[in-house]
Amino acid sequence: GEGSPESPRVVFEKGGVYLHTSAKKHQDPDSLIAGVIRVVEKDSDVLLHWVPVEEAGDSTQILFSKKDVSGGDSCTSEDEPTFDPGYEPDWAVISTVRSPRGSWAFSVSLGELKSIRRSKPGLSWAYLVLVTQAGGSLPALHFHRGGTRALLRVLSRYLLLASSPQDSRLYLVFPHDSSALSSSFHHLQLFDQDSSNVVSRFLQDPYSTTFSSFSRVTNFFRGALQPHPEGASPDLPPPPDDEPEPGFEVISCVELGPRPAVERAPPVTEEEWTHHVGPEGRLQEVPVLKARIFSGGLSPGLRRDAWKFLLGYLSWEGSAEEHKAHVRKKTDEYFRMKLQWKSVSPEQERRNSLLHGYRSLIERDVSRTDRTNKFYEGPENPGLGLLNDILLTYCMYHFDLGYVQGMSDLLSPILYVIQNEVDAFWCFCGFMELVHGNFEESQETMKRQLGQLLLLLRVLDPPLCDFLDSQDSGSLCFCFRWLLIWFKREFPFPDVLRLWEVLWTGLPGPNLHLLVACAILDMERDTLMLSGFGSNEILKHINELTMKLSVEDVLTRAEALYRQLTTCPELPHNVQEVLGLVPPTEPRSPSPPASPLPLSPTRAPPAPPPPEDTAPQPDSSLEILPEEEEESAES
Repeated sequence: GEGSPESPRVVFEKGGVYLHTSAKKHQDPDSLIAGVIRVVEKDSDVLLHWVPVEEAGDSTQILFSKKDVSGGDSCTSEDEPTFDPGYEPDWAVISTVRSPRGSWAFSVSLGELKSIRRSKPGLSWAYLVLVTQAGGSLPALHFHRGGTRALLRVLSRYLLLASSPQDSRLYLVFPHDSSALSSSFHHLQLFDQDSSNVVSRFLQDPYSTTFSSFSRVTNFFRGALQPHPEGASPDLPPPPDDEPEPGFEVISCVELGPRPAVERAPPVTEEEWTHHVGPEGRLQEVPVLKARIFSGGLSPGLRRDAWKFLLGYLSWEGSAEEHKAHVRKKTDEYFRMKLQWKSVSPEQERRNSLLHGYRSLIERDVSRTDRTNKFYEGPENPGLGLLNDILLTYCMYHFDLGYVQGMSDLLSPILYVIQNEVDAFWCFCGFMELVHGNFEESQETMKRQLGQLLLLLRVLDPPLCDFLDSQDSGSLCFCFRWLLIWFKREFPFPDVLRLWEVLWTGLPGPNLHLLVACAILDMERDTLMLSGFGSNEILKHINELTMKLSVEDVLTRAEALYRQLTTCPELPHNVQEVLGLVPPTEPRSPSPPASPLPLSPTRAPPAPPPPEDTAPQPDSSLEILPEEEEESAES
């Protein structure tokens, strides 16, 4: 039953878990110590507890005198003789003689675990060895009556168990929180054969270094959610009195229910919007209005006003007079910042390489942004001057970030809709609040999103993930551009306006853009899997989807995927976090926010490199933000 905060609550208990104290292949009874393994919630901690059977007693009367597991084998003493391990040279037997038996009992917090090693296939029963963060290993636990699958399933409620890319028998342990991905990338540096050079290579070329690491991080996520493909490791023979043991392969297998049917609604009309405007110009029933925008988008005539609310420039709760006062204040603030760069003389700018670099990069990008759109076409188009001025002023607003290639893609639709310099600037700032992490030099935000996308896809479509893995495309680096600029280059211009206003509602939860990516991959899965594509063909096919996708079809499927996931009762905790179903877990030791490096104004996010051992594709298909604008837009 439920205990008070001071009393432990046993959430898992299994007998027939033995310690082996002899290295002989066939153990004699005196060398076996029978015991009970338990997982116990006590206060705010979760403990794994093993005790000899004669001490097991009542599971509610557990003694929590934790052994020291900080250095080496917790049970060894220098004066005690050791055994030749013989048939299992690494972890199978306890390498010491110990008496009395009771002293073998141990308890360890799950937070102290670093890795779990499984037994070799073909043994009479499976065993597990737990390794702590400090490097010590606890005695091997031999499950004579089965139960490893059940134990691992319980552990996966509290931990992310991820297969090591270097050792198929070793699983690394991460907490179920937002630091897990960062940790896995940290471990990749340890696994990198050229690890001594990782930092210098990252600084020289952060993007190719990042993406060459993605092929290695893929295995971390594969192990977290899904059993390995059949044949990856032979199953152990069935132990007596229990279900067949699959070795260590099954961590958590999610069974999804049927995908629900979803129908999009018509766009919100100006008349419908007017019904939500109450006394003093305040909007009423805002959640209902947001839900309508999510399900249908906005009619074009509404966007100029509605986007100011969606992007946080105007408050949903404010009155018309409050909005006017706010706009006056923000107009003054904008022109003060604009004056900061406008008043810099050419002579001053020669001594300000940072500003000069930003100005050059912005001029180059603006000159090729959406030039097929009538709003921006022609050599002396005033819209280009507004793009230029807004982006330079943003460098004054956000000194640390400055300008990075791709930002002009995000501003262009906003200026097209708002058609006012000041209002467009502040709406752009609201958009950048959502996505500024995409442009930071560290690329941590992009790594995290690609990792979250991989987690979602692993739950939704394991066969597709396995196929992409088999073609060296399991890192999903071909989705980089999608996430970086929110599909701006993938849809026709009018469809981008619809997509973004739906995403800006924040409904039905955070990270709908990741489900949009899943929806596109879901729509293309048969083409990818049945055409025998290799990694280059996959990349080429994804690039050729540009301007061929229907935004309404994609949004319909994305919402259906969301509903399918959220109705699953056994959804892993980290997937629930991505979908916003549970609040994100705070990292144990939060790291400071990544600071963008402002000293390289010419930096731009290039395409991920082609997979190793394959011929590179022509630049035009690989470049993440190609110089020539390919979209056919309507004004």
